[in-house]
Amino acid sequence: MVLAGVAVLFAACGRLGEGVAKVNTTADGLAVRGYDAVAFFAENGAVKGDLKYEFAWNGAKWLFANSENLEKFKADPETYAPQFGGYCSYAVSHGYTADGDPDTWKIVDGKLYLNYNQKAKEAWEAEQDKFIKEGEKNWKEFQSKKPEHKG
Repeated sequence: MVLAGVAVLFAACGRLGEGVAKVNTTADGLAVRGYDAVAFFAENGAVKGDLKYEFAWNGAKWLFANSENLEKFKADPETYAPQFGGYCSYAVSHGYTADGDPDTWKIVDGKLYLNYNQKAKEAWEAEQDKFIKEGEKNWKEFQSKKPEHKG
């Protein structure tokens, strides 16, 4: 009886402390809105993925344009996955989340960052180093406390 009570208590505490999803996904579970995360690095651009090349990782479905990119991602997903789970980097640096748009991306020091739109990207780039540090701090906090989602 006591063990059951402890289990219920831990379960309740776990729900109260749930953070943000590790990966920002579409309604059908696609990461990066179905774009190929490796292509940002390999082809220097946003390339739509293909359902033939799908991989499940970190609670999301990741699509790739070809088998080579799929295999690269499988071998080292942390290298290719966008920072802050693919949420808008500007938003995360300001203490909330918003969806990241694959058309407003930038690679900084070998890491992929997405933003909500071009205006957010430009604002983020204006103080990029500061916002990356703020985003990293906030992202750690978001793991245990889900922030407001604004878009």
